[in-house]
Amino acid sequence: MFNDDFSEYRVNCLPWTVYAQALRRNPVLFLPVGALEQHGPHLPMACDAVFADAMAVRAAQQMNGLVLPVLTYGYKSQARSGGGQQFPGTTSLDGQTLTAMVQDVLREVFRHGVTRVVVLNGHVENQWFITEGIDLALREALPANPDLRVLRCEYWNYTPQSTLDAVFDGPFPGVDLEHAALLETSMMLALHPQLVRMDELPADDTGDFAGHDRYPPTGNGVPDSGVLAPASGASAEKGTLLINTTVEAMVKGLRQDLE
Repeated sequence: MFNDDFSEYRVNCLPWTVYAQALRRNPVLFLPVGALEQHGPHLPMACDAVFADAMAVRAAQQMNGLVLPVLTYGYKSQARSGGGQQFPGTTSLDGQTLTAMVQDVLREVFRHGVTRVVVLNGHVENQWFITEGIDLALREALPANPDLRVLRCEYWNYTPQSTLDAVFDGPFPGVDLEHAALLETSMMLALHPQLVRMDELPADDTGDFAGHDRYPPTGNGVPDSGVLAPASGASAEKGTLLINTTVEAMVKGLRQDLE
């Protein structure tokens, strides 16, 4: 992630002296969080990290912010939103580990003098462990610095309904079932088409789950491919529309709370 158009916004691409100078303008600091999780036979397992990072750097560019390196491991994959842990390659963290990682990173950037942070999540299962990390970090830091603000954001919550209407011929199946399906395939085609194996695109299928979860999990209801909804309508054009309109809406929403 050094060789792209966003290197000047990436903390890991800057000398410490440039970073220290940038902090004087009180930038919004983005922490993308993803996962290493199967995304069918046609997509790379890094999807959640790639998308969180891509949204973060584009938002940072518009907000004159900075972006930390993406956390590339996430909480355990669940059947109804990621196919589950039974797929080789899906490599996950215990909840307390993810919580501690987020808490530690926030503790450090607060020490640097950062006061505005957006934790940008790209993996459904991460949400509440990120929240716990934020809560614990702020519990420590707020007494000494009451001006601290941290936002947690799932990028898909900002995708406009008009975009979803334009992308889907039928009804939107929901974020959980869209795992490795039309949305994520389209966005990867727009961002890194060389990583998409369209010749391996599975036949359209949809996960079929009970209204409860069972433990130990069995994988019941998960298609063999790991893709939870039809992906055959994916295209780079749809991916570009998804990314651009989502970032535009996200920046607008974040600015209302941070600026």
